[in-house]
Amino acid sequence: MSGDSDCTRTSPSAGSPSDSELLPDRPKYVCSLSPDLVTKAREELQEKPEWRLRDVQALRDMVCKDYPSLGTCLDDAFLLRFLRARKFDYDRALQLLVNYHTCRRTWPEVFSNLKPSAIKPVLESGFVTVLPHRDPQGRHVVCIRPDRWTPSNYPITENIRAIYLTLEKLIQSEETQVNGIVILADYKGVSLSKASHFGPFVAKKVIGILQDGFPIRIKAVNIINEPRIFKGIFAIIKPFLKEKIANRFFLHGCDLNSLHQNIPPVILPEEYGGTAGKLDISAWNELLLASEEDFLHDFSELVLQCDSSPHDLLVSGDADEKQCDDSLRGMKPQLYYCY
Repeated sequence: MSGDSDCTRTSPSAGSPSDSELLPDRPKYVCSLSPDLVTKAREELQEKPEWRLRDVQALRDMVCKDYPSLGTCLDDAFLLRFLRARKFDYDRALQLLVNYHTCRRTWPEVFSNLKPSAIKPVLESGFVTVLPHRDPQGRHVVCIRPDRWTPSNYPITENIRAIYLTLEKLIQSEETQVNGIVILADYKGVSLSKASHFGPFVAKKVIGILQDGFPIRIKAVNIINEPRIFKGIFAIIKPFLKEKIANRFFLHGCDLNSLHQNIPPVILPEEYGGTAGKLDISAWNELLLASEEDFLHDFSELVLQCDSSPHDLLVSGDADEKQCDDSLRGMKPQLYYCY
């Protein structure tokens, strides 16, 4: 994600060698997509290889014109993530980029000191990992297991930090940018006490990031072993979900055959009726922890300037917090009823 984040220096006047010398060289974009994925990106994302760099430059110009103090990376590869996530619609890609930074500014509990080593206890617990094999559509499967979390050890925001860093690592791959990801969430053993930590305020923040504040395509969310309490959890989540995302939720209960219709057993671990051996979290943990220096460098490029005030903020401050607190009081009876 390295690159010049100062828009005032991206377009030096012609015939001004001294200004030109001040400009750092941006890494030259080299497409890593296979011919099949180039075709898929053209058909599904409206990405035309012959216009790709022109589209990136158009987005870069919009950032510099409308949000000169955004403090964002302007490399081709970085901006391309946002264009792909919004099917090369310039305006929607720009809003996604602004939302991406706004999320980071408005939730310091999650985004301060965000690096793999800081969430090592979460990784070691096995709360979140990525299965070693992609599915037949080329999508990584992110496995989330809330039962591995002990609330007395650390707050729920640490889990959110671990999920966020996992997504940041995955989206570095152009293959993932095109194919998207699949989520497998195992709610076995989730009790009322754990569910109570995931109130409307946290739900709205998380859903806001996943839907409108991060350049990744979530193609399916498979819920397995959900207890009765999940009806209450989903009642909290659903009001914040767009219809398209809500339709991608699949609740399988304890029916592994139902799960296997969405995720083939050949890539699943034995714990979920698969043939890929025992679930091993060590490989993903090692990969993420080995990326420490990359994250430190990349995130240093992404500092929203204090004097900037992007419009259309995802979170509007105290009013939203009060509204969510009120909603939580209304939702608690549902949680108790379902439990």
